[in-house]
Amino acid sequence: FVIGLLGAGAKLSPFALLRGAAETYTTVIRGVPEILVVFLIYFGGSVALGGFLNLIGYEGRVEINGFIAGVVALATVSGAYQTEVLRAGILAVPSGQIEAADAIGMPKLLRFRRIVLPQLLRYALPALGNLWLVMLKDTAIISVVGLDELLRSADVAGRSTRMQFTFFMAAALLYLVLTVISMAVIQLIERGTMRGVKRASRA
Repeated sequence: FVIGLLGAGAKLSPFALLRGAAETYTTVIRGVPEILVVFLIYFGGSVALGGFLNLIGYEGRVEINGFIAGVVALATVSGAYQTEVLRAGILAVPSGQIEAADAIGMPKLLRFRRIVLPQLLRYALPALGNLWLVMLKDTAIISVVGLDELLRSADVAGRSTRMQFTFFMAAALLYLVLTVISMAVIQLIERGTMRGVKRASRA
């Protein structure tokens, strides 16, 4: 969420350099497969870190932790999509409210916290919820760098016991349970963000 919020702010920035950097980030990340991003961060990061350490006198093979590479890759990919969602949410906030806040001299940070953020969450939450569910399933991708996540563990257990179908079905059920729980939490949050709107419409 933080990466997406920063990206959305950069895309709406009056500075061309920030807008260009954010546009390049979202275009590149959304234009390549997620698994390629994982490989680039895992192997490319290891090469870059090894080169830096060699410059300061350290010699030896350096390898980035698979968990760290996976987290960074998923955050990078999800952040690119969240950037577009949050940007659209910010633009959906009525400009008259922003102008009114400026007219009374409200500081920008306070204006964002009290006016923009609550409405931004209400507009963007359904799409953010979908992105969360997609990312939940995309965690299976990071098994390619040797991380023992759910799908890889099921694969290893299935191969060792020759009960692949059983373990893959168990993994599928666990993914389904996580998805159902996530959807329930997202719906609760959506109800919370719509509470004030419902009161106003009834009044």
